Amino acid sequence: MMKRLLLTTAALAGLAHATTANAEDIAVLTPYLSSVATNEMVETFTKESQAKGWTVNVVDTRGDFQQLASRVEDVTNAGADAIVLVSVDPNQIGDQVAAAAGKNIPVFVLDGALADGVTANITTDNFALGTILSDYLFEALGGEGKIVKFFHSAHPGVRQRELALDEALKKDPDFEVIAEHYVQVPGPIDNARQAMETFIRQYGEEIDGVWAAWDEPAVGALLAIQSDMPDADIVIAGIDGNPQAIDLIEQCTNLAATVRQDFPGIASAAVGEIETVLGGGEPSSREIFVEAKVIDRETLGSNCE
Repeated sequence: MMKRLLLTTAALAGLAHATTANAEDIAVLTPYLSSVATNEMVETFTKESQAKGWTVNVVDTRGDFQQLASRVEDVTNAGADAIVLVSVDPNQIGDQVAAAAGKNIPVFVLDGALADGVTANITTDNFALGTILSDYLFEALGGEGKIVKFFHSAHPGVRQRELALDEALKKDPDFEVIAEHYVQVPGPIDNARQAMETFIRQYGEEIDGVWAAWDEPAVGALLAIQSDMPDADIVIAGIDGNPQAIDLIEQCTNLAATVRQDFPGIASAAVGEIETVLGGGEPSSREIFVEAKVIDRETLGSNCE
């Protein structure tokens, strides 16, 4: 009887060890958790990872890339099973990414870019997003117009969107960017609103449209227009499918459209890729694109006549 009990205890100890071995320790780091889109990805990723029994530790460095590099070093030295960078260009912390890879810690990027040491980048084709946005705005303006541009080149995806706008402008010289602003993060809505107020004072009725590289600056520009030029026929378009932006589109404001990225889809795809890699497999690709779609008054069924 005693021998049987000892065997049972040993079996339970082995089961406990196996369970602990499967409880992967995932470090999620971002400088942009205040962003609606980034937060949506992190929340989805955390929920689905925890459902698999993984431990997820989220670090937000609030726009501080020096601190981001330091925290990546910390989780690397702590022996995380995987590192996930969200809305980050890993090339900006290349030494830290390489150090993690050198310790055989897979590094995944969501809504970012590829770099040496990165196992896979799961994102949307950001150049395609910028092209869709530019084409939509140009068509909405009727083939010509003067545009205000809001951007943030520190984000690799946003940079690709800017490059797409540059290409669109080369192809259609009837459009001109008359003012542009590098949006500060955190606080993109207020920062864009303040910049748009300045542009309204400078250019007034010359402004035909606003090209916003993501939705928060589009919302900020709209707030300035509603305050300072409430009757202006300025068309605003952005990217991400932010719920606030969608509500404003549905309300028939100057914000006419957004290009919706499937952020939950990006996060879900990342969980699947990480599970494969931690199980000894290879990612399906080093760069994985998730589809996007336009959301405007027509798709929402809004009657804005």
